[in-house]
Amino acid sequence: MTSLPGVDVGALRALLCDADGVLFPSEEPAWVASAGTTNGFLAAMGVDRRYTPEELRAVGTGKNFRSSALTLAAEHGIPAEHTDAVLDRWVQAEKEDVTEYLRQVLHPDPDVLEPLTALSREYVLAVVSSSALSRLDACLEVTGLAPLFPPERRFSAEDSLPVPTSKPDPAVYAFACRALKIAPAQGLAVEDSVPGARSAVGAGCPTVGDVMFVPPAERAERIRQLQEAGVVTVVPGWRELASMLTR
Repeated sequence: MTSLPGVDVGALRALLCDADGVLFPSEEPAWVASAGTTNGFLAAMGVDRRYTPEELRAVGTGKNFRSSALTLAAEHGIPAEHTDAVLDRWVQAEKEDVTEYLRQVLHPDPDVLEPLTALSREYVLAVVSSSALSRLDACLEVTGLAPLFPPERRFSAEDSLPVPTSKPDPAVYAFACRALKIAPAQGLAVEDSVPGARSAVGAGCPTVGDVMFVPPAERAERIRQLQEAGVVTVVPGWRELASMLTR
């Protein structure tokens, strides 16, 4: 076993896994599916600017549609109160479009499934995501991960909290720790994005960066950003992390 800097591995009880970009390579295809809905929302708000999937990914990695839509609207001078009457409808539309697309393009990956199956024998596994529960459910199903993450251990900043939010707000990690009845120090978060890492660190969870699904051209910069966000280390994938955590 390789130690994690500053982390008492023996005291860990749970792995708190981000979903998109950590458990499956859903970031890029999700933005492809989301682009039409996002641009439709902006058009409804009177914004002429249209965004490509890649532009949206740069704005919204680690966040959910609600947060990204509000950010884009604000950049075009539209205050949040002007979107309140219609935003929920667009959130639902985007959720349905993206979920259906991800069902078609995702598949089981042994480099995720096998090490996580081994880790499940020693740790409680939970999903802690900004994405909606319906999207998480679909992605876990088609990637073969659903048995490792039962519904009561799936936490969504969009659906699980009294008031929807998004990473980097630490609320969803704090909520997950309370629901799992663990102290934040007992839950190791695994994140690929800067907002996600800031969310976990802000909740007091030791956090590892995982760049398995980060595009190769972006990895060096992402690693630097994750380190600045406070992760204890960065790993290239689940097999390497499993070797550090097997007790």
